[in-house]
Amino acid sequence: MTDDVSTADLSMNESPYCPVPAVLDAVRSAAARMQRYPDFRAADVGTALAKHLDVPEGELVLGPGSAGLTQLVIQALDPGRSEVVHPALSFEGYPLMIANARTRSVPVPLAGLAHDLDAMAAAVTERTRCVLLCNPNNPTAAALTQAEVTEFLARIPAEVVVVIDEAYRDYVSDPGCADPGWADGLALRGAHDNVCVVRTFSKAHGLAALRIGYAVVPARIATSVRMASILFYPGGLAQAAAIACLEPDVQETAARRAAELRDTRDRLRADLVAAGLPVAPSETNFLWLPLGPDSEGFTARCAAAGILVRCFPGVGVRLTVGSAADNARVLAVAGSR
Repeated sequence: MTDDVSTADLSMNESPYCPVPAVLDAVRSAAARMQRYPDFRAADVGTALAKHLDVPEGELVLGPGSAGLTQLVIQALDPGRSEVVHPALSFEGYPLMIANARTRSVPVPLAGLAHDLDAMAAAVTERTRCVLLCNPNNPTAAALTQAEVTEFLARIPAEVVVVIDEAYRDYVSDPGCADPGWADGLALRGAHDNVCVVRTFSKAHGLAALRIGYAVVPARIATSVRMASILFYPGGLAQAAAIACLEPDVQETAARRAAELRDTRDRLRADLVAAGLPVAPSETNFLWLPLGPDSEGFTARCAAAGILVRCFPGVGVRLTVGSAADNARVLAVAGSR
């Protein structure tokens, strides 16, 4: 790695934007009370979120980001069911969460870049505790449509919970539009009492360091999910930041930044393709490069230029969309092949 260039970490899917000033002010104010324990119920956040999302407050669970909440849901479900069906290649944390919950992983290979929903439905048995959907998918950046998920849910028994991980929801190009109609987990809950939706403030709101997200879960399992959580979590700073993120002006800024990042993502993809690299279409804040046997070589070339990416050996590379300067460095590596 070069000594004269600072490292650009494009491996963690972090936002290139700092939190907006109003959120930083809320965190600074809360920091003056750090000697106090936070509200273990996160009641103020729950009230604000319930109003913002138009969901019952009793069906909201606050926790440590979408990943931590996914694990809480898995742990809280019927212990008599011993398997969790999930996509593969997908979020690398899923197998660990499943193991931590003392259940057995049932990975279902993707169909190209997207979930193979037919195969996932076929993998569900009387032993299935829950099914995980990552939408959009990490790391392949593909999204499922509302029609696809609706058809899938119709094939899943009502007693099997389907967890829809929407960590990258804010970066979908046309959420809720008729064409292509990307899936919205909250819109699906009305007709399906077995759907859990997990989201996070880590990405579009830039709160990755504070670890706060939320799950909207069926009322019948909400108490069990809360009991699986750790007391006094999320922390007080995270709760203050989350409440500030729900203010209309902060929401407007976050939406504008997400739109800007989508434009940057699409330009970066076009430039990388023009440089001769395979790059999948993306509905996230990262790009998936299915480089196959050159994955390690590209990762090494990036590292030599001071750029960290996420390598899946022999399969591909996940590249976070960064600042203008970071993206220019990536393009320089691509152009030097």
